[in-house]
Amino acid sequence: MKLTTLGYAGSLESGDLYVVTKPNLDKGIKIEIESIVKMQFGDAIQETIKNVLKSFGVTDAIVEINDQGALDSVIKSRVQASLCRSAEITEFEWGRY
Repeated sequence: MKLTTLGYAGSLESGDLYVVTKPNLDKGIKIEIESIVKMQFGDAIQETIKNVLKSFGVTDAIVEINDQGALDSVIKSRVQASLCRSAEITEFEWGRY
C-alpha cells in the first residue's frame, strides 16, 4: 500500500489514541510515540504498529501516535483506519488484513 496524503484517526480521550499517518518522502518507516504508558508498554505499542504496517504492505510512512492508554485492539484499529485514509481507500476488506 502506498500512502499519498495525511490520514488520521482516534481521539485524545482516556483509553483511546490519536494517530496520524503520512507518506515518508525520505523512505522507510518512522514511528513517533507519545504515551502516558510509554515506560511500561512503549515496545508493545511499537510492535503493534509495525505489525499493522507490515500487514498492509506499507514500507514508507511516518506514524505519529498520541496514546492515552489504549488497548492493543484499539491501537490496531486506529492505525488501520488512518492508513486507509492516507492511501485514500474508500472500501476496506476486513478479512484481508
